Parts: sequence; structure tokens; C-alpha cells
Amino acid sequence: MIDALLSALPHVFSLSNLFAVLLGSMAGLVVGALPGLTVTTGIAVLIPLTFGMEPLFALGMMAGMYNSGSYAGAIPAILLRVPGTPAAVATILDGYEMTKQNRAAYALQVAVVSGVIGSVLSALSLIAFAPALAKLSLLFGPAEYFWVALLGLATVASLLGDDLLKGLLAAVIGLLLGTIGIDISSGVERFTFGRLEFAEGIDLVVLLTGLFAIPPVLEMIEQASREGMPRELLKLKRQGSVLRDWRRFLPVWMRSSVIGIIVGILPGAGGSISCYLAYNDAKQRSKEPETFGKGNPEGVAASEAGNGADNAASLIPALSLGIPGSGVAAVILGGLLVHGLRPGPQLFTEHPDIVYGFMLQMLISAFFLIALGGLAATRIFGQALRLPPVVLAPMILLFLMIGVYAVNNSLFDLSTLVIVGIVAYALDRLGYPSVSIILGVILGPIAESQLNLALTISGGRPLALIASPMSMILVFLTAVILFIPLRAMWRTRKTQEK
Repeated sequence: MIDALLSALPHVFSLSNLFAVLLGSMAGLVVGALPGLTVTTGIAVLIPLTFGMEPLFALGMMAGMYNSGSYAGAIPAILLRVPGTPAAVATILDGYEMTKQNRAAYALQVAVVSGVIGSVLSALSLIAFAPALAKLSLLFGPAEYFWVALLGLATVASLLGDDLLKGLLAAVIGLLLGTIGIDISSGVERFTFGRLEFAEGIDLVVLLTGLFAIPPVLEMIEQASREGMPRELLKLKRQGSVLRDWRRFLPVWMRSSVIGIIVGILPGAGGSISCYLAYNDAKQRSKEPETFGKGNPEGVAASEAGNGADNAASLIPALSLGIPGSGVAAVILGGLLVHGLRPGPQLFTEHPDIVYGFMLQMLISAFFLIALGGLAATRIFGQALRLPPVVLAPMILLFLMIGVYAVNNSLFDLSTLVIVGIVAYALDRLGYPSVSIILGVILGPIAESQLNLALTISGGRPLALIASPMSMILVFLTAVILFIPLRAMWRTRKTQEK
């Protein structure tokens, strides 16, 4: 491995390949920060443009777009409560609250530093342990993936807020929305109301935008304020330094990065689960868990570190076994095949300079992110808050409409966006957490499909779901995550009775 790394170094640090990483990083910031666009979409559009390019140049652009795009989703999430990517939903919980407390610049600092730390540790794990860690994914079958999905759903218990019943009902709404479309087991359409557009379910981009972007825009319109945030409140120097507070964030960064790396290795899990699990872990271990969701920067740090750590880790099973660990990793697999590189164990022996060069590019792009995201993007996008809400609201609404329409070029998506947005605004005013809804939508279909597959393989024996030691471990972790908030509620009730 060391020889392969040394042979890849001259190629990786050539000016052309460094420029490719820089170019991809800049494009990723734009793609991730624009609501309606995702890193998956950006790389999918990028791949056809790389025909005829050198493999390392093309992969360098993908590496840059992957890391920077994953972080950039936090920018609109923090500033405008609009998740640029699905994984940025957990960042909204404390990031947007910090913005309302005039600490937007500090929240963005926390996000970019946490994302870089997670990305660096993830890239190092990819370089050091790709062949060995890929074997871990072989321990997971359908039953184990079912319990992983339930483990993610269990984190709903820590994201419910003050009203347990409303939080559970919101999660049930998400699970019901996740059943819309064709049942992959029977091929029967469910809750499509005869509309072909619902055959594959409600588009996730439309749902995310409607749940998290429309309500704050309607609130802006409702307030009709004609004054924006003063310039002095957006100056980074007046809001402290994340690096000075490193002792506070270090435990969160380390734990969240480990969670992100582990989740990334599991094929199909992806950053949406890792950020929730990391956020839940930070909240459970905090001495002040009641401050989470109310502007605690540790919540932003946990979410972004977990999200960043998922990036390179999701490539471990992709490069070693040809099994993508996330949707973005699946697209990158397509990019490898386009350039004549077949994923699998033979990739490390037939093209060691390219595969290890790509790993190094993932590491380099993380360092580029601290400069682009910390200095440029933070200052540029931070100025959006200086616009009066009465001007900002229609501008956001226009970009949302354009972004959602551009996904599928569908007017039906726009009508769905309006309906979801209005319903989300009503639920928001009634105190139903949107995070629980989207978590149910994302994880519900995963749990359902893996459960069906596990039962089919076992001949319908339910006990097969807990037959393996890994399944038992996941069941235990799920029980622990559910037990902790219930115990806290029980103690609170006992204290009130006294």
C-alpha cells in the first residue's frame, strides 16, 4: 500500500490534478448550497463532461464536488432553514436557531470546521483500511440492514421536542408518506390515486423543500419586516473562533466522525442516517441535552462531522466490493466504469496509482474546503441575511420553484411542493416536528424492503431477524436509544409530582 501511495503522489500533486480538485470543490459549493440540487445530481451531470479526460483529473473533480457539496448543504440550512442536502436536515435543528440568535457566522464556522475534520478522518480511514474494512460489510445481510434502519428511526425519540405524542404522530406521517408508490415486493401501486407521477413515491427533493423551506418563507411574508440583519452581526471576528473552542468540540468531533465512518461503510446507509445518529449521540452525552434544538453549536458540530465522515467511508465498500455505501458513491462507481476502472479487489492491484490517487484527492479536497468554505462561502452567503425579509422571501420562493422544477421538469412537482409546503406550515404552527416526518420518509422504505427480503430468504421465519450476533447488537443499541429519553421523561414526571 505504501508503495502505491508513493507512486500516486507525483500524479496527485501535479498542477492539473490539483486544479481539478479545486474546480470540483468550487462547483460543489454552488450545487450543495442551491436548494433543489444535490451532490448526486451534480456528479451525475459532471460525469458526461469528463469523457476523454484523464481518470485522475475526472476523479479529482468528483472528489472535490463530493466533499464541498456535502458541506455546502449546511449553508442554506443554517441561514435560511432550507436543507441544501438531505443530510443537512439535522443541522437545521441548532444551526437555524443560532441564526435567529444572531450567531449565524459562528454556526457556519462550526459547520465547516466540523465537516473538514470528519472528511479528513474519513479519507484517512479510506486510505488505511479500505481492503480490511470492506470485509465488515460482508457481515450485513437484509436482517442487519433492517435493524440499522430501525436504529435510525429510534433516534426520532431524541428529536421529538417537548411533546412526545406530536413527535410520534409526525414520524407516523413520514412512514405513511414513505409507502406511496409501487410496492417492490408485490408490484402493486399504493396510495398513488391513479397518478403516474406518484409511482416512484413523492420526490425527496420536493418533500424536503416543502417541509423545510416553504414554512420559514411564509413566516417571513407573515412578518413583512423591512429591515435586514445589521452588517456588524455577520462579522466573524465578533462571534468567536471555533478553533479557540476546540476543547469543547473535540469529543463531539471524534465520536461523530467514528459514527459517520461506521455508517459510511454500511452499503446503502448514507449521510442521512449518520448525521442523525451523530446528533443523537451528542445530545445523549451532553451535560445540557435540553439546549439541543435551541441553538447549541455542538448539535451543528455533531451533524456536520458525522456527515463529513460518511463521505470517503462510503467509498470503502464501493471501491473494494463494488457495493456503494451511498447514492453519491453509486454515481461515482458509474464514473469509474466510464473511465474503464472496474470496482472490486482487482482495482487495487491493476490500477493502484489511480485508486490510491483518488483516495489522496478525497483528503486534499477536505483541506481545500476549509479555505473555500470557511473564507469565501461563509462570507458570501452570510450576506444574504442583510437583505430585508420582505425582499428575501420572494427571492427564496423563486429559487425554490426553479430548483424543484429543474429536478424533473415537472409542473406536477411544483403543485406538490405548494401542497406540502402549506401542510408543513400548518404542522409547524401546531408544533409537529418536520424532522420526524422526513426521517420516517427516508428510513421507512429501507426498513420495509429489507424486512421483506429477510423474511423471503428465511422462508417467513421472524426469528431469523435476530439470528446473527450483529442483529442482536443492533437490537440492543436500538433499545438503549429508546430507553434513554423514556427514562428522562419518567424522571421529569416524578420530579414534577414531588
